This record gives sequence, C-alpha cells and structure tokens, in this order.
Amino acid sequence: MNPAAPQPPEAAQQPPLPRVQLGGGLAVGAQGLGCMGMSFAYGPTDAAQAEAALTRALERGVTLLDTADMYGFGANEEFLAPFVRAHRDEIVLATKFGIVLDRDDPSTRGIRNDRAYLRACVEGSLRRLGVDVIDLYYLHRRDPGTPIEETVGAMAELVAEGKVRALGLSEVTGPELRAAHAVHPIAALQSEWSVFSRDVERTAVPAARELGVAFVPYSPLGRGFLTGSFVRADQELTSDDFRRTLPRFTGDNATANAALLEPLRAIAARRGLTPGQVALAWVHRQATVHGLTVVPIPGTRRAERVTENTAAAHVELTAAELAALEPLAAQVAGDRYADMAFTSAGRE
Repeated sequence: MNPAAPQPPEAAQQPPLPRVQLGGGLAVGAQGLGCMGMSFAYGPTDAAQAEAALTRALERGVTLLDTADMYGFGANEEFLAPFVRAHRDEIVLATKFGIVLDRDDPSTRGIRNDRAYLRACVEGSLRRLGVDVIDLYYLHRRDPGTPIEETVGAMAELVAEGKVRALGLSEVTGPELRAAHAVHPIAALQSEWSVFSRDVERTAVPAARELGVAFVPYSPLGRGFLTGSFVRADQELTSDDFRRTLPRFTGDNATANAALLEPLRAIAARRGLTPGQVALAWVHRQATVHGLTVVPIPGTRRAERVTENTAAAHVELTAAELAALEPLAAQVAGDRYADMAFTSAGRE
C-alpha cells in the first residue's frame, strides 16, 4: 500500500474494536489478524516489524490470530509462539491442518483429512506453538474423498481431550457445513470473501447464518491487490511471492482487474480513507447484510497497517457507496487460484 495514503482522523484515537462471539464460547475483537505473510508466501519478511504488528494488533483490540501448520512448514507457528505465550489469556489462537506440502517441491500441494494425519498435525502444532490447547482448530481444506462427517468426528475427539476448544472449517460449501455441524458444532467458517470474491454467498454464507456459525473472511483485501499496493504480481513482486501464481494478479487479468478498483479509489478520496479501508468496510458491512457474525482477518506485517485496517471496522459505507461496489465481483477476470480444486467454488 502507498505509504503516503491518508489516514482517517479516527485512526490515531479510534475506539476499541467491538467484541463479537464465535461459536464455542469464543469472544474476539471484530477484526482478526492473518499471520501467514509474517513468515510465508509473500516474499522477504522482517521479524521485528512483524512483532511490532502483533503488538499493535493487541493494542487495537485484535485478539484472533490466525496461522496454519503449512505456513512455512510450521515456521509461522514457531514465529508466533513467544508472542502467544506472553499474551495467552488475551489471545484467541487459530491454526489449521489438512494441506500437505512437499519440502522438495513447495509448489506441490495435497490434501489429507484422515484421522491419523489429523492426530499427527495437532500434536505438531501444539508443540510448535508451545501451548496446551488450541482455541480454534480448522480443517484447512476438504478432501472430497474423505467423508466430512468422519473428519469432524475425529476433530471432535480433540475437543473431548482438551487439546482444542472449538472447531472450524475452511473453504466448504453450505451442504458440507451442515453435514459437519450435525456431527459437532462448528464455531467458524473461514473462506475467501471480499468485494472481488463473493462465491461463498451462494451456499456457504446462508448455511452459516442458518446454523449460527461465524464467518471469518480471509484475504478481505484481495492479498493486497485491493489496496493498490501492486498491479502486476509477475512484474512487481519478488520471485518467491505466492501471488505471482494467482491468475487474477498476472498478465492481462491483472491489468483489467486494476481498472475495477476505481470505485474504491473514488470512495476513499471522498471520505479521506484508503482503498483498503473501503474494501474492509465492505466486508464488515456484510454482517448486517447477511445477518451473521463476520470477523475478517486481513494480513499485514506492519504496525501502521494494523492501525489502518482496524480503523476500517468503524467506517460505515452509505447505500450509494455499497451500490457502486456491488457489480465488481462479477467483472473480475481470472480465478482465485491456479487450481480451484483447492477451494469450495467447484463444489458449489
């Protein structure tokens, strides 16, 4: 994001984030923090800057920290461990299992949902994080070859054993969420949801509303694209940046999609906001539009971006502004991933 982008007056002295309820008795700030980029996927990182971002997040009322065992082959969990242990009573810690990486070929990914793999994964996460219990444990991706009832049944054993407090799912359809919830209550559903990515509204969002499951949108800022921080990932980002592999951020798709940002820029300019804040305010507004708890988890490695992002939780977009943003998702060129089998979209 442009370092010179304006900050709204309330950013310096913004009120604390409101508290909302996930399932499983977990109360969190209305905005969380995606921690993946602090040590994985988005190019070079600065540990000191990332630690400052964690501190600022807690100061601003961000209590839900999100990681996964596959982020850097566990490196992200290890990075978070000292901060989590130092602030354990203030933090709701979420991690995930289910995506299998190949150390010899990091571009190769598989999915495993079986009980034996789950048991090994949770023990590894507990060890790396240095905690006795994980607050929110997600199935990161669904393997259609393993009945979801079987996987959630095995996850429920972890709750009974006190290793996990609540269960979550990521990138599942509405019918899959209902099937899982019938086995054990699901506290949260995490999937990509932004002004550019709205396929979850077909079945997943209605099912979450019906069941009282909180929705945790990941990539609410379109992996930084909605902030205007880059246009052509293949030309502007480092060779080790995951976004270079995503179809909507490369080639002609990226050029076309960058032109779609004009309504965000126009609203931002009129309101003294940044485009990213407008995009985040849109996501927060979906809680009212769809009648469910919504806790977006924008990722950042910089304290000033935490301040900017949390300020967006207090921005109310007008009906006219929402109408201007409404058509964007249908016009986006390119898929979210090169392999959409790793999402719920193909099963909708």
